Amino acid sequence: MSDRSREPAPDGPRVVALGGGHGLHATLSALREITPHVTAVVTVADDGGSSGRLRRELGMLPPGDLRKALVALSGADDNAKLWNSVFRHRFGGTGALAGHAIGNLVLSGLIEVLGDPVAALDEAARMLGLTGRVLPMSCEPLDIEADVEGLDEDPAAIRRIRGQVAVATTPGRVKRIGVQTSSGDVPTACPEALAAVRSADLVVLGPGSWFTSVLPHLLVPELHRALVETKAARVVVLNLVPQPGETAGFSPEQHLDVLCQHAPELRVDAVIADADAVSTPDRLRRAAAALGARAHLAPVATPGAADRHDPGALARSLRHALAGTTSASGQEMVGYAGREPGGGEEDTWR
Repeated sequence: MSDRSREPAPDGPRVVALGGGHGLHATLSALREITPHVTAVVTVADDGGSSGRLRRELGMLPPGDLRKALVALSGADDNAKLWNSVFRHRFGGTGALAGHAIGNLVLSGLIEVLGDPVAALDEAARMLGLTGRVLPMSCEPLDIEADVEGLDEDPAAIRRIRGQVAVATTPGRVKRIGVQTSSGDVPTACPEALAAVRSADLVVLGPGSWFTSVLPHLLVPELHRALVETKAARVVVLNLVPQPGETAGFSPEQHLDVLCQHAPELRVDAVIADADAVSTPDRLRRAAAALGARAHLAPVATPGAADRHDPGALARSLRHALAGTTSASGQEMVGYAGREPGGGEEDTWR
């Protein structure tokens, strides 16, 4: 990679956000306030709802999380707003189309016609006037497996369960997860996603369903290696509340402990958490330090909705967390990253 390829774009950093579902939507909504150069890398293991039905019937990538990322980055002109509304609309009734989001059907159709999920997503991005790009973490659908305790009479017995919905809703305690293709093979990463991670100035992991949307990115070997080796600054955004089933009873620091267990080589520059969601800040700071990171506590929840990030507040926290951070490439993450809205500093990236 040339030195020139490491130079940030003049109008904002190149950012890659990894995740899925509503958590990734929140991150993307915040990041688009910081830079136009946002790439979403999305999990492709969903096996429930409209996405699961299309995956089983057509044998292709589950489109739901990809659709949500496209919508989060869609443009602001009238044509983009129309397609945004169309992509989000779900059919009612009780027929074959009931419950399907139109965007899921459009993406599935584009994948079939073009024969390439990346080309299909790029075409959908054009329709939606996207600011940024949306990519799958793998170009084939993946399955999540989890070792879970607490499902048998012996509370210490471990049982293996399979499927994103099963893992997300298990009444047991998830100990460890893995991902594989539907045929049981080791998954391969989307080449464009690898290139985006390797050329990024900033990589953001989380928030989102910890075991089914966040950690899977670290379990695709090529993507894991890219995340470890990238010269980008790396930030983890923690969830606001534990998720029933998947992380019930987890403290904020336990989320980081699990991350460290699944990716012990990964080093992180900053961890962002909502101040009201952290009962023992010192423990979180120690857990963050174990990853090489500083913990940044700030109010990032939407007022009146303690389980939902406020995009503006999250954007401010990302700027603050990155002020003074230096990526492995030697690029100091100041200026653009450090400015607070309404402050007197010039909002630039350097």
